[in-house]
Amino acid sequence: MATLIFISVALFAILIGSYIYANPEKIIDIHKKFYALINWRMEPISLPKEIRSTKRMGLFLILFTLISCIYYWLQ
Repeated sequence: MATLIFISVALFAILIGSYIYANPEKIIDIHKKFYALINWRMEPISLPKEIRSTKRMGLFLILFTLISCIYYWLQ
């Protein structure tokens, strides 16, 4: 049962990371809308730099999940 939960969470994390990597502009828009809901205005200083950072965040999530899976299976 624990393995099934781990695999489900890992797959979900990889899917989210892939979505973030493939759609950084949309993720930035979601982030801006969230901050608008709590009465904050958030604008990146440099949009190209923010897009690169967002793509790196998605890639990091994918790699971290894969490394976690390898560690889990080696134990």
